[in-house]
Amino acid sequence: MKRIVILGAGESGAGAAVLAKLKGYDVFVSDLSAIQPSYKSILDQYAIEWEEMQHTEALILNATEVIKSQGIPDKASIVKKITEKGIKIISEIEFAGRFTNARMICITGSNGKTTTTSLIYHILKNAGLDVGLAGNIGNSLALQVATEPHAYYVVELSSFQLDHMFEFKAHIAVLLNITPDHLDRYNYEFQNYVDAKFRITQNQTAEDAFIFWENDPVIVEELKKRTLGAHLYPFSLERSERTKAFVEQDQLVIQTLNSIFTMPQSELALKGIHNAYNSMAAGLAATILDVKKERIRQSLLDFRGVEHRLEYVATVRNV
Repeated sequence: MKRIVILGAGESGAGAAVLAKLKGYDVFVSDLSAIQPSYKSILDQYAIEWEEMQHTEALILNATEVIKSQGIPDKASIVKKITEKGIKIISEIEFAGRFTNARMICITGSNGKTTTTSLIYHILKNAGLDVGLAGNIGNSLALQVATEPHAYYVVELSSFQLDHMFEFKAHIAVLLNITPDHLDRYNYEFQNYVDAKFRITQNQTAEDAFIFWENDPVIVEELKKRTLGAHLYPFSLERSERTKAFVEQDQLVIQTLNSIFTMPQSELALKGIHNAYNSMAAGLAATILDVKKERIRQSLLDFRGVEHRLEYVATVRNV
């Protein structure tokens, strides 16, 4: 029997443990911190062995494979020892992807990914699709695959999650932007961070889609060096020969091979240039999935936004 060891017993760790248990693995969960009671309850419910406030090497270094929480850096002592033993380390998302044929809509970027992920989920939910929300928001992808499977998943991915994904494929990948971030986790080499973000495109084929901001200077330079398998869907405020979503005469325009969608920019629920980009990316994803135009329009009109992000409160003296 293969032995799966899970480092970190938060949302992703507990979910991965349940999926592994249900798939017949010998499962052990180890957390260097205290485990929240709610997650202890989940682990106990499925008779999963766990420990907290320590990492017992004898129970970890005999693993066939390790699923690591994205919050644990590769330079952590226990991770170094796992690597030295030649044990493969993967993410919860990578593990969950092995057990589902669902369509994966995955979003990453230095900024805006939570809003865009939430907006895409809102559109697909309003369209009546069987869709789950996962990754950095929503419930664990692994737990949903194990206990509440869906036909579609909208998944927010951090660079840390992407680092340990190998065979997983995004059917629709969205890359919003790349600016220097988390460089302490990447040996202070910006290219290492860029490479992590572009892992969202790995394993894509001509049947898949890559949505990206056409004017991001880092993405533009990186695309010159890479040959991607997916069909490209760039978006920008200004229209170019290849732009699939843009703003023209105050109209948000999404133009794909078989469809043209337009909507007054002033009617978008989300305000600001950055949110115009988020809306374009979300609208492109929905269009690729053949969501009806009226559903896209209504969802872009009534989306309430993400809590603790930029929100309209009131107008005071014309401000």
